[in-house]
Amino acid sequence: MNVSLYIAKRYLFSKKSHQAINIISGVAVAGVTLATIAMVCTLSVFNGFRMLVAEQFTAFDPEIKITTNRGKTFSASDDAVKAIVALPEIATATECFEDKVMIQYGGRQVMATIKGVEDNFAELTKIDEVLIGNGSFKLHDNTVDYATPGIELTGALNCGIYHTSPLEIYAPKRGKKVSMANPASNFRKGHLYASGKTFVLNQPKYDGNYVLTSIAFARDIFGRDSTDISSLEIRAKESTDISLLKKKISGMLGEGFDVKDRFEQQADIFRIMTIEKFISYLFLSFILLIACFNVIGSLSMLILDKKRDMETLRSIGAGDKLIANIFIIEGSMISITGALVGIVCGVALCLLQEHYGILSFGDASGGFIIDHYPVDIIASDVLIVFVTVIIVGFTAMGIPVKYLTKRLLKKNDEE
Repeated sequence: MNVSLYIAKRYLFSKKSHQAINIISGVAVAGVTLATIAMVCTLSVFNGFRMLVAEQFTAFDPEIKITTNRGKTFSASDDAVKAIVALPEIATATECFEDKVMIQYGGRQVMATIKGVEDNFAELTKIDEVLIGNGSFKLHDNTVDYATPGIELTGALNCGIYHTSPLEIYAPKRGKKVSMANPASNFRKGHLYASGKTFVLNQPKYDGNYVLTSIAFARDIFGRDSTDISSLEIRAKESTDISLLKKKISGMLGEGFDVKDRFEQQADIFRIMTIEKFISYLFLSFILLIACFNVIGSLSMLILDKKRDMETLRSIGAGDKLIANIFIIEGSMISITGALVGIVCGVALCLLQEHYGILSFGDASGGFIIDHYPVDIIASDVLIVFVTVIIVGFTAMGIPVKYLTKRLLKKNDEE
């Protein structure tokens, strides 16, 4: 067995000559443990919020969205598009057409986005989970087209879910000169009737801006051909690797198209969340560094307490490096012990929070989507925390311990 490791283990678990050293050693382990628990729990909470946001967007955003980067629309009859729809990995593919319109109801006017979708849109997303109102989700019948607006948009129009009059939809005519004498002639006009449904995503981008309707109405109001689409939205079959499918589709389409997964469709939001998580990680690492100073204090007192042992070791031929390594290894063992105990306790707390919701948002009275802090334990984050504790702990104590042992040994030589 390595001599330095053997002696370090004896020093770590043996009773010291001064009770204060035992107390400080315990405080050092506790400090590292608490800092590790804080890192595991905080990163898991950020992962939980990320997962929660992703689930909310699941009701509206597809797993894969294909758009063109050469204009607004492309043709659904394109051979490459047809080949993608026929891929065995794809469970549902929906043609969509969306663009800006002006909506008028009861004298109120609001700019919004009309999103025309096919009848299989409910199979593509989990839209049924965020709908409120009576009846079933419908886009059209044999006579009229229906509107399913976001909850905030219904408030802006003051139309309610069951508006008796149709929504008036205005879209500018394509390829026409603007007539100042007759402004109304510059727009195409359509009507959407109440579906008896509205969706609630708790995201202003959608709740206050989008109206779902049939793709036939969207194409007609914008004067588009029957094969024009602004996006092709895809849901893959279960157990399909989305990243591999995305890469495969990108290769089939070439450079003229953008293929995005759910996270890339909301890149700004998830980028902000990633930055917040990283900043929290940096702050907690700094707190961990401060906690490691307790380890330095413990080792400093242990070095003084074992002064005679160091003299004995030198007298039997031990070098300064071996003696310094004893205390460095002991400090590393304190850090590793604190890291392991902290990870176990942190994971246990996260599991308790996940299953029992110990920490809630207080008396929110239904003001939040959920009533307790969400958590999601990711193995890579736990590994990062462990490695961080070891690196920070070793860095914090390595130089001071070498300095203290060298200085004490030099002082002994002079005496």
